Amino acid sequence: MDRQIYQIQVALKNFKPKIWRRILVPSNLLLSDFHKIIQTSMGWTNSHLHQFIKDQTYYTVRMKDDDMWEDMNSVDYKKMKIFDLLSVEKGKIIYEYDFGDGWEHEIILEKILPVDKKLKYPICLAGKMNCPPEDCGGVWGYAEMIEILKQPKHKEYENIIEWLGDELDPEYFDKEEVNEYLQTKDYGCISLF
Repeated sequence: MDRQIYQIQVALKNFKPKIWRRILVPSNLLLSDFHKIIQTSMGWTNSHLHQFIKDQTYYTVRMKDDDMWEDMNSVDYKKMKIFDLLSVEKGKIIYEYDFGDGWEHEIILEKILPVDKKLKYPICLAGKMNCPPEDCGGVWGYAEMIEILKQPKHKEYENIIEWLGDELDPEYFDKEEVNEYLQTKDYGCISLF
């Protein structure tokens, strides 16, 4: 397959207002690198396991001595590329991050574009809203946290402020900052796994 550029939207599922990013990536990018780009673009810290899901098949990194592996419809994605899962415009897959909190992202291949030799990929074109904090209980925990932060008299308000510090602005998104990180080693993603 000739190298093409995929315009992809990554959107956190089951949360409003919509938290999303639009990125340009090479179609022949390894899924392991695509994972890093999603982490950096969305604002995650790569602190948990992840997987891609398509047609009830789970594409993930096989862990040594994983007894569950054989019982699941799992594929080790180590050598797989994006075009192995997405090849037509409007095609969709799921990216799940943190199996405890269960952050599911819908990934849509919006457009297939020719390579522009003047650009350095990957690139974040647009996005909205800040990424939720890690380990906050998934979309429902995050929604509850935002509601509590609107009520300074709420009994949990001080606990959440103490836990978060001044770090949470739900509407914050800085495209230029994301693009700076994407041009660094490992696309700005800390490699824990």
